[in-house]
Amino acid sequence: MKLVVGLGNPGERYRATRHNVGFEVVDELARRHGLHDAADQAKSPAEAHVLRWRRADTGVLLAKPLTYMNLSGGAVQTLCHFFKIETPDLLIVCDDVNLPLGKLRLRATGSEGGHNGLRSIAEALGSIEYPRLRVGVGRGDARRDLADHVTAEFEPDERPGIVVAIARAADAVETWILDGLAKTMNSFNQEPRESF
Repeated sequence: MKLVVGLGNPGERYRATRHNVGFEVVDELARRHGLHDAADQAKSPAEAHVLRWRRADTGVLLAKPLTYMNLSGGAVQTLCHFFKIETPDLLIVCDDVNLPLGKLRLRATGSEGGHNGLRSIAEALGSIEYPRLRVGVGRGDARRDLADHVTAEFEPDERPGIVVAIARAADAVETWILDGLAKTMNSFNQEPRESF
C-alpha cells in the first residue's frame, strides 16, 4: 500500500492559492482515475479526505489533510499508523517558493526548507526521512510577506504554467507508484520543457 498526501489548506478561501498545489495534484490524480464517488472514499482515522485508488499492482491512498498546513503532521502520522504505511511508501506533495514556477523536485529526504507543512510532518514522524515532491510556485516580490504570498492566488499569467506543473507532478506520482523513487527522480528533476 502506498500513501500520497497532497498538502494544502481546506476551504474555498484557499482553493486556488499557491499553498494548495499539493491538493491540486491529488485532485488531478483523482480526476484522471475517476475517484470521486462515495465508493472510492476510504474510512479516514485522521482529519483528512482520503480516496482509495484500486490498482492491479498495488493499493494507493490519496489524501488531503484538513488540518491546515501548519498541522499536517498529525494527519500524516495517523494515516501512516492506521494503514501501516512505511515511510518509503509515503509521498508528500507540496508547494515550494524556493523553486521557480513549474519546476519539480523529488527527494527521498531533506530539510523542510522553511515549509511549515513539511516541518509539521517531520516533527510528527520524528524524521526527515520520507519522500517529498515539491512543486515550484516561485517567490515573487521578496518585499512581500511570505505568508501573504503563499496564501494568494496565482497571477493570471502564471496560471497556465502551474496547470502544466500540476499535470507533470501527477505524472511523477504515477511514475513513482510504478517505477519507484530513483527512476522518477531521473525523469522529473529536470527543467520542464515548457517555457513559463
